[in-house]
Order: sequence, then structure tokens, then C-alpha cells
Amino acid sequence: MSATDLPEMPVLDLDRVVKRPAPAPSTIVAAGLLVALVGFAVWSLNEIGFTAETFTESADKVGPFLDRMLPLRFPPVQELLRSIGVTLGVVLCGTAISALLSVPVAYISARNTSPLPWLVPIGRAIGVVARAVPDVVLAMLFVLLFTLGSLPGILAIALHSIGMISKLFADAIEQIDEGPRQAIRATGASRAQEFWSGIFPQVLPSWIATTLHRSDINLRGSVLLGYAGIIGLGYDLRLSLESLNYHKAMAFALVIFGLCVLFEIVSTVIRAQLLGAAPTGRSLGSRLARRLPAPDLPVTAAVPATHDRDAAVAAAMRRPWNADRVRSTAAVAGAVTVIVAAVIGSEAKWLDLFRFWGQIPFLLDRTWPPSIEPRTWADVFDALLVTLEIAAAATLLSVVLSLLVGPLAARNAAPNGPTRAAARLLLLVVRSVPELILAIVLIIVTGLGPQAGTLALGFVGVGLLGKLIADSLEEAAPGPQVAVRSVGATRTQVFFSSTARLSVPAFVGHTLYLLDSNIRSATVLGIVAAGGIGYYLVDATRVSRYDQVTAFVIVLVAVVLVVEAVSAVIRRALR
Repeated sequence: MSATDLPEMPVLDLDRVVKRPAPAPSTIVAAGLLVALVGFAVWSLNEIGFTAETFTESADKVGPFLDRMLPLRFPPVQELLRSIGVTLGVVLCGTAISALLSVPVAYISARNTSPLPWLVPIGRAIGVVARAVPDVVLAMLFVLLFTLGSLPGILAIALHSIGMISKLFADAIEQIDEGPRQAIRATGASRAQEFWSGIFPQVLPSWIATTLHRSDINLRGSVLLGYAGIIGLGYDLRLSLESLNYHKAMAFALVIFGLCVLFEIVSTVIRAQLLGAAPTGRSLGSRLARRLPAPDLPVTAAVPATHDRDAAVAAAMRRPWNADRVRSTAAVAGAVTVIVAAVIGSEAKWLDLFRFWGQIPFLLDRTWPPSIEPRTWADVFDALLVTLEIAAAATLLSVVLSLLVGPLAARNAAPNGPTRAAARLLLLVVRSVPELILAIVLIIVTGLGPQAGTLALGFVGVGLLGKLIADSLEEAAPGPQVAVRSVGATRTQVFFSSTARLSVPAFVGHTLYLLDSNIRSATVLGIVAAGGIGYYLVDATRVSRYDQVTAFVIVLVAVVLVVEAVSAVIRRALR
């Protein structure tokens, strides 16, 4: 056969082969929303008025501020320990209650456990509303139902924290391995038995980790509860600031900051011991956790040499008292002891839970129907725009700074170990500063207005976003990085061509989460006159116009729903 007799091979159209498919409509919409959010953030930064002169003028006020703050004047030790005990009691009791209440809410919110499909949006809506209403506003409302003290603060933390814990808990339930559940169902088990035996053990680590993380957040947020009259360190700080005693106020602020750092270290150790996973980081908490004895692997009891099947099964199911069981039992006993101590140390009047029912008609009469008078809707929307500007501008500042610090805290991006350790320590310190304390300091230095709130949220946001960026970079798939490195790429080329590109979806998701969180935080910062709708909200509470409080809360819930819908569209397009 000659060459001319061979069949002619088809010619490939390289343009059609190389040409990328057209992006999906959802991707185009998500990209447009992202561009719009970035544009709004840049515009907000300009509207708030950040200029070089702003920082120069503020720097001149630092010296007089330090003169008014130093030397620090701490209260008597007994008085300080009592305030610390009450604060920790309020935080731990409120978080524990929210963790328990989040179980049924998450159960109906997860698609694979909800008894009825229409309960899923109801459960999710409960979480959204709980997250949208600031805990300090809830505390102010509970003060109307209960006597002054710590109980309104406990209930406010409990209800507000349900939003975060139930959402993350429901997401964990939807991602379980269905195998154990189906095996239990095959034995004729009830729905309750399926959940507690086949589902809950799988999501227990996530539930514990989320609860511990929420307790960290609640401790920093407990400062705000002092402005609602809740006793503790936040209340002491408020009284000191109102009396212009900055020497004592900054002493309380330093104590709160130290508690936040210590609490996060202890939280890291507890997660490592209870979850059985030794942390790989180089923070103080991670190093301490690695020094503690690691949990033993489960050991199966020896089955006696007997033909008695019942005795063999009983022996196999008997858990031996090894070191692992002793430590787990001690951990449970320690947790119960801490909760009991928190219940006592909070000094809450628990019997008021059975006496407040008569006050409910009075509260409903004060809060309904909602009204904004004497303000107008134009005033409300202007204040809401200021709140959104603060949140967006602060998020932009956090993103810029986190992109510089976050990679330095990642094991596969940092140039060396000491640099990574220093970056992780910096993020821990920044993350432990309560936003309200920083906003108060900045207001004293820069004056009233949205600039102080923006700087406070932008600075504190670096601690959270920087850590999430570092974790995302470390969790990037190693395959593409190894492939790029094998062709002789430098460390910088490996980072930008594989490591960073693989982490873009996670980075966008973390940024949207920070924006959502900043909207609520910007609202709360109105308490210290940082501007926005939060100022209207607190002002209405001070003059007992709870019908205005209801109206402003409805507006905030609507805004949070819109932001969550936008975030959902963008996240879905990135998957």
C-alpha cells in the first residue's frame, strides 16, 4: 500500500480545541457582585475620609492620651477577682446554654436530618435572626424582663450565639458519612437513635471546636454587655470611662486583653486533648498542647477463651480503664466542674427564670408596633449607609494587611520557622483585642466619628482573616506545588502559581464571612459613638423607645439576609 492510499487524517481545529467554554451565568453574576463589593469598599474608604493628614493629626494626640492613661491603676485584688469571676461565669454559662439549644436548631436546619423539608428554612432563619440581633441589644431587652445583674447577659449571649453554633453544626451534619447512620437504621432504630448513635458522634468534634471558638468571641464581646448594665469587667470599664478615670479604665482593658489571650491558649489545649488531634502550629497554645500526653489509641479488651458467646460479647464491649479513658473521664469531670463553677461565679439570679412571665405583656406593649418617629426613613438609610461603609472599608483594610501577614504565618509560604512563629503570635495578639476597647482608645485619640470604628474593625479583622488565610494556604493540595517545584520554579513562583491560586476560593469565602461579621460589629460600635445605625439603636434604648429598637432590628435583619444571599451566590459560583 502506497502512502497515497492511506486514509486522510482529520485536521484538528486548534482554535476550537484551545478555546475555553463560556462562563456560566452564575459565575458572571458572582464576578459582578465581587467587583461591586470591592468598588463599594474603595468608595467607602474615601467617604469616611482616610487621608495622610488624618493619621498625622492623630499621632499628635497620642502623647497627651498616654499621659492621661499612665500609670495604670488597678482596683483591689478581691474586687478585681470578683469581676473576673462574674465575667467568665456569664460567658461560660451563656455559651454552654447556646451549645445545647443549637442541637435541636441544627437538627431541623440540616437537610439530611430535618423531619420535614419546610423546617429547614425555618431553622436557618432562626440562626440568621439570632446572628443579626446584637447581644448587647438582647441584653437591654432582657433587663426589662429581669432584675439587673448577670442573668440578662447570660441569656443574651445564649440566644445570640445560637446563630453561629447552629449554622456550623448544621453544615457539619450535612457533610457526615451516611454509612454508620444507614447501618443503625437497618437494625430498626428510631430517628433519635440514628441521630445520637450514627450522626452525633461524627459531628461531636466540630460541635466542641465551634463552641470553644464561640466562647472566645463571647469573652471579647462581653465588654459590650457592660453598656447594658451587666455586671463584670465590661461594666467596670464603662463606669471608669464615664468618670474620665482613664488610668483605671485602661487597667481594666489590659485585664480583659490578658484574659482573651489566656482563654485562646487554654482553648487550643482543650481542643487538642478532647478531639485527640495534636496541633501543628507554633503558637504558645499549640506548643503546650504538644507537650501534654497524647491520647492513646483505643485498645480492644481481650476476649476470654470460652465458648459462651454472651460472655465473649460482654467482655469485648467492656472498655478497659487505660490512660486514655482516665484522661477522657477527667476531662468530662473537669468540664462539669467548670460549668458548675461558672453557674455559681456568675452570681445570676436563676429563679428569675420562673418569675418573668408577667413582664412579657409589658415588653410587647413597649416594643410593638415598630416605629422610627421622630426620625425619618431618610435618616435611617443614611445611618445604615454609614454602618455599611464602616464594615466595607474595615474589611478592605483587613484584606490588604492580611495578604501581607497571612502568608508569613503559613508553613508552606513563610521563608523560615521563626518568621512563621512571629506572624502567628502577632495574629494571636491582634485577634485577642476586643473591638470595643480598641474603638474607645481610637475615639479618644482621633475623636468621634466612623474613622475610629473603621480602624478598630480593620485592625482586629487582620487577626481573624490572617489566620484563616494562613490555614487555607497550609491546607492547599500539595500535588500542584510539587509539580511546579519539580520543573525548577523558585519559592515565589510556587507560591503565586499554585499555592495562592488554590486558596483563592477559600480566601473569598473568608472575606465574605468577615464582611458579614463586620456589619454586625459596626452596628455595635455605635455604642461608643463610632457612627451608623448602631448609634440610633443605642440612643433609642437609652430613652426607652423600644418600638424604635424593634424597627432598627428589623432593618438590620433585612440587611444581614441580603448580605448572606449575596455571599451564597458568590460561594456557590466558586465551588
